[in-house]
Amino acid sequence: MTLPTGHSARSLDLIALGECMVELRADGPLGEAAHLTRACGGDTLNALVSAARLGSRCGFISRVGRDPFGHGLRRAWQVEEIDVTHAPLVDGENGVYFISLHADGEREFTYRRVGSAASGLSPADVDAAYLASAGTLLLSGITQAISQTAQAATRHAARVARQVGTCVAFDPNYRPRLWADRAGERAGLDAARAAFREVLPCVDLLLPSFPADTALLDHIPIDAPDAARAFADLGVTVALKDGPHGAWLCDPGGEPLHVPAPPVADVLDTTGAGDAWNGAFLHALTRTQPPEQAARAGHASAAHVIRHRGALPPPLPLTPRHPETA
Repeated sequence: MTLPTGHSARSLDLIALGECMVELRADGPLGEAAHLTRACGGDTLNALVSAARLGSRCGFISRVGRDPFGHGLRRAWQVEEIDVTHAPLVDGENGVYFISLHADGEREFTYRRVGSAASGLSPADVDAAYLASAGTLLLSGITQAISQTAQAATRHAARVARQVGTCVAFDPNYRPRLWADRAGERAGLDAARAAFREVLPCVDLLLPSFPADTALLDHIPIDAPDAARAFADLGVTVALKDGPHGAWLCDPGGEPLHVPAPPVADVLDTTGAGDAWNGAFLHALTRTQPPEQAARAGHASAAHVIRHRGALPPPLPLTPRHPETA
């Protein structure tokens, strides 16, 4: 299997475009919670944190609302050594999501993100020189779904990255409710499929999840290996995440390679696991590690996340912070 790797001569290893929201979590049912713990999370930002903690040089393209949370969000990313020069403070509010974990392990979510500052992302926020400074650009279907302008920004970023020789990684991250709530002429699964298809010609590496993202395919796969083949048949290299079963790596026209994940006995919260997997996987590829080894790095990062509450776990002890120590 062949996978694209980063460009060591460039100043950044990984840039992501997307949304980060304020996370407010409770220890019990949200409707009965007396206290909420504040954090933050967003799929592409979570991946950046995962990669940065392993030593990748990372940058974030976003829009941050100038509300009481905005400065704190940017400071939190800077603490993770993520470049925020293209994630400016703008007028508006930041999206918020509330999450609780019940005693039986079930998660409860509710979102307040419509009209958020990040949903105002547009092609004007995408700087070609900034994309050219990175080896890899990470894009997401969630960013496409939050607004028509954010979808346009994703499409534009993919095309520009292809022009400047930056590897494009894309996680479809299909969320039916988010697409169903999308305003405008097109909404729902048809809109999600159209958005997926419009960026696919510029994608070097596809990072879907099984079974959630198989809804974007023209047929329903019978199992994860079949899904990996189906995605690869679209003409793109695939790293399919299969939860506790591991990952499947596949080139166009090839056979899927299974990389199993070690069992995790003390699972607490699976929020952000796939995002952390993406970040660690891309970090390893940047350092020219073989795909199987990169997938195992993804498994390790995801395993750390699911042992903690919220989208962003505390750093592992002695986590390397710079490329020369990674």
